[in-house]
Amino acid sequence: MILLQIEPAEGLETISVLELLLNGGYMMIPIILLWIGAIYIFVERLLVINNSSKTPASFKDQIRNMVLDGNVDGARMLCSQTDTPVARMIEKGITRIGSPLKNIEVSIENTGKIEIYRLEKNLSMLATISGAAPMIGFLGTVTGMIQAFIAIAQEEGAVSPKLLSSGIYEAMVTTAAGLFVGILAYLGYNYLVSRVQKLVHKMEYTSIDFVDLLQEPQK
Repeated sequence: MILLQIEPAEGLETISVLELLLNGGYMMIPIILLWIGAIYIFVERLLVINNSSKTPASFKDQIRNMVLDGNVDGARMLCSQTDTPVARMIEKGITRIGSPLKNIEVSIENTGKIEIYRLEKNLSMLATISGAAPMIGFLGTVTGMIQAFIAIAQEEGAVSPKLLSSGIYEAMVTTAAGLFVGILAYLGYNYLVSRVQKLVHKMEYTSIDFVDLLQEPQK
């Protein structure tokens, strides 16, 4: 078990992380729940983004050759077998072949918006956790300090330094825990956003290439 060591004036006292967290009081409960939620959202979104990014390298070349050869059905089948946002956008464009080019562009753009919404699902929750966790930690510290000073006020005679210091460090536990959860959630949120933006740029480039392809003369 990981131990945190606190050295008072005399002797050496060791406090486990679990004991320290339990000393944080009831405000540790929402912080722990936010931590679990942040982990779940990060892992779930990371898996979705990774799967959405796995468009085969030869996909665009295959689509290009099929469309130029007039094999529209083969191109549509290839898209349906490729479970990625890029493939679904191209499939929507292929189903609109024969319509005015503007209509094809609009249909691809609308499909892209739906795919982006799916990619960004729950990311706002992760951003909320990154801001809420430290605030809850601060709230726990304030309430803990109030309780500590109430205990000091009720103490008869001279106030023990140990009573004062233990009350304060227990109150500060929630701040440390909230900042820890908030910082990691913030880093995870920014990482996922950068991955989504990279995939969105790829989707945009692919849709532009497909529209340009439709303007080339078929064989």
